[in-house]
Amino acid sequence: MDVKLQTVNGGTSLEYNVIGGILDFYFLAGPSPVDVAKQYAAVAGLPAEIPYWGLGLHQCRWGYKDYYEVAQVVANYSAANIPLETMWTDIDYMYERLVFTNDPQYFPLAKMREMVSDLHARGQQYIVMVDPAVGVRPGVSGAYDRGQALGGVWMKNPDGSDFHGLVWPGVTVWPDWFNPKTPTYWENEFRLFFDPATGIDIDGAWIDMNEPASFCMYPCSNPSAEAISQSLPPSRTSPPPASTLSLPIGTSAPSLTSNLLKRDNMYTNVLNPPYAIHHAADNLSARTVFTNVVHSNGLIEYDTHNLFGTMMSSATRDAMAKRRPGLRTFIITRSTFAGAGAKVGKWLGDNLSIWEHYRNSIAGMLSFAALFQVPEVGSDVCGFGDNTTETLCARWATLGAFNPFYRNHNADGPIPQEFYRWPTVAQAARNAIDMRYRLLDYFYTALHQAHLDGTPVLQPLWFQYPKDTNSYGIDLQFLFGESILVSPVTQENVTSVSVYFPDDVFYDFKSYAVTNGAGATVDLSNIDYTEIPVHIRGGVVLPLRVSSAYTTKQLRKEDFELVVAPDRSGKASGSLYIDDGVSITQAKTYTARYSYSGKQLKVSTKGSFDVGGLKYRTVKVLGVESAPSSVSLNGHTLASSAIAYNSTSHSVAVNVTQPLTSSFTLKWT
Repeated sequence: MDVKLQTVNGGTSLEYNVIGGILDFYFLAGPSPVDVAKQYAAVAGLPAEIPYWGLGLHQCRWGYKDYYEVAQVVANYSAANIPLETMWTDIDYMYERLVFTNDPQYFPLAKMREMVSDLHARGQQYIVMVDPAVGVRPGVSGAYDRGQALGGVWMKNPDGSDFHGLVWPGVTVWPDWFNPKTPTYWENEFRLFFDPATGIDIDGAWIDMNEPASFCMYPCSNPSAEAISQSLPPSRTSPPPASTLSLPIGTSAPSLTSNLLKRDNMYTNVLNPPYAIHHAADNLSARTVFTNVVHSNGLIEYDTHNLFGTMMSSATRDAMAKRRPGLRTFIITRSTFAGAGAKVGKWLGDNLSIWEHYRNSIAGMLSFAALFQVPEVGSDVCGFGDNTTETLCARWATLGAFNPFYRNHNADGPIPQEFYRWPTVAQAARNAIDMRYRLLDYFYTALHQAHLDGTPVLQPLWFQYPKDTNSYGIDLQFLFGESILVSPVTQENVTSVSVYFPDDVFYDFKSYAVTNGAGATVDLSNIDYTEIPVHIRGGVVLPLRVSSAYTTKQLRKEDFELVVAPDRSGKASGSLYIDDGVSITQAKTYTARYSYSGKQLKVSTKGSFDVGGLKYRTVKVLGVESAPSSVSLNGHTLASSAIAYNSTSHSVAVNVTQPLTSSFTLKWT
């Protein structure tokens, strides 16, 4: 499809030129941008809830040469005092790049199982890549042999033969997601290879190359010859690790310092259709499955191509759900279609370690989270291709902390870029993760609300200020949730940024200093490479963890504080949602509502979820011009020692030490 936005003689037109298929138009009436997003969710599907741990920091790289290097990265994060939640492994773990295999020399099963066991003991998780292309290696690839035994689970040529292409393992076939046998086949492969008792007990799945991608150059008349010319599968370039190596991880985490009818088609030449869209490659079938490939129900790839990734997502979600019945799945995909967020999350694909892609990642993230209802989204932090730099990676580490999906990932070939590689980047990551983790329950609450009604978890400024025309073109600032304004530095080798503040009141996240926005740009300076400007939008009561932690499991044991950031009318509100963080169906939950008005904060709680001994330790009220003369808790006047006024930040902190389960009223004069 070509999408043409044109301005002619002062008039603007939007034109869609399609080469096939049916367009269903939905008109979403709003009236607000947030309403439109919620109405789209009602059509495409409400976002799935993810496990709490999915919001932690993830680390991956294409090119980790063996299991010991993977384990060493985990140990290095611990040594650098940078919280790491989930370790990932790219296709490197596979035997000759064959899906559902592990290399017995470089990633032996016993060592892989030991590593996963150690990660789990530390409260951490493990994820690996799963590609859709299955290598045509009879007797070597069990996944291929089992698919053959089922008969017909692969995508077909018009003559009924299996369609062959070229991916990492060499000549490949692809599962036909329209075939009713395929979901069972896919579930069985996950059950066998990722069996917790005998296989690699993964906690989530990463699905890639699912456009679907193929390396075979059109017309791909001899895939086997092309595999040889492209050296696929690639050979290992280093010796395997010694079998006697002990893993350097340890077992303790450190503390911080549908059914379709058979179809026919009326097309005559789908390989070269009469209308040629502005396709980047020479042919519609270049670098992918051919447009004339036939599915089991008679549909051809020409009409279904864009569905492949999301159908794979659905099948993978079902396979993971059957591995761990009752638990939420965590799956990250590259290819998506409308409604994908109801099943999976997404990363923004293979970017480069350049400032332009750093900036572009913000718009990409906002598109998926605010518009497309795929809230668990993020870029490859520090960039995937090319060599990153210390300053770019430091800035990206801070920006990435405000991506819903936060993962450092780069390619095989460029320099390593784990956060601990540079002192500046390590400190930037520590600072940013501290903010992210303290805000994690605020954001988890936003994700829960998105699951209920589609309220976007990230928003461009104009979503909250739709009448402010100055905000319409701003794509380098955004709202994390509805109340945290993120304004990253976006230029190389500078320590300043121009921040647009709408006509509203804002508070610096760290210093609590007040900024009275006037619908104008303000220049912020002296922004260290380890910092990122973050402001609290007036009108919110924020539930924050009092301290960060190394893992989200540890974080859930930290107490809370409430930060009251009144709007210009002196009012604020907020909420907190807590559940067990992993179950699809929650037997018990906890909800708190916060309301602030007239110098009075009311906290009301409900639900029977066991929050243990968690407490609200303090309440901080911002924008207070003078020290209060008296503060009462549930009608009882507090001692002056429980109250601290900061004349620099114009804030007051009150020690309340109330159980999280309690409802209470705090009032001051």
